[in-house]
Amino acid sequence: MTVADPIDPAAPETGPSLVFEQKAAPHSWLDDVVGLATGTFTVALGLFLLHLSTAVTGGTAGLSLLLGYAVGWPFWVLFTAVNLPFAVLAVWKRGVDFAVRTLVCIAAVSAFSVVIERFFRVEYLDPIFGTVAGNLLAGIGLLIVFRHGASLGGINVVALVIQDATGIRVGWSMMVFDLLIILLALLVVPWPNVLLSAGGAVLLNLVLALNHRPGRYIGH
Repeated sequence: MTVADPIDPAAPETGPSLVFEQKAAPHSWLDDVVGLATGTFTVALGLFLLHLSTAVTGGTAGLSLLLGYAVGWPFWVLFTAVNLPFAVLAVWKRGVDFAVRTLVCIAAVSAFSVVIERFFRVEYLDPIFGTVAGNLLAGIGLLIVFRHGASLGGINVVALVIQDATGIRVGWSMMVFDLLIILLALLVVPWPNVLLSAGGAVLLNLVLALNHRPGRYIGH
């Protein structure tokens, strides 16, 4: 029986390692196209479920849903119109590339919302499930969009600017804005729906606050 040689702590590792070296790998153009398409489709599907549940959420998407309940206009028209003024802020604070990507994402969500409404027929949707699922999908979609250097305009841009300037996570500042928008829903939507929407908005922003922060993701 032989005694194993002591392990030299200075010796290089030769076996497999479960620790991945954290080097930021830039996204390719294909990564961005697929990522932004996936993110915007996921957001549009989440908003579709929220609309079927007569619920609202935060941001300009929630404001567009709210205006849609009030005036009866199509979501894609309101979503595009509400977000366009924020394009100036996007160019000023985040650069032309970010602004162009954001405008593309706004157009994509509007287009996907028309496609989903046309081809996805739902006979019954429990409003609690619809609100929870809709906010989760919207939060995941927004997270994907943020990861690929874009936003959906409006409050997203403001929240990202605040995070850049102060370090306050985008999810927390969006949560404040979103709750204010949901309070406005009391003017149009029954209060039980508003209460459920508030809980859903918190859930959406928790997805962002817990995942969209420095060090959480090594790609860019």
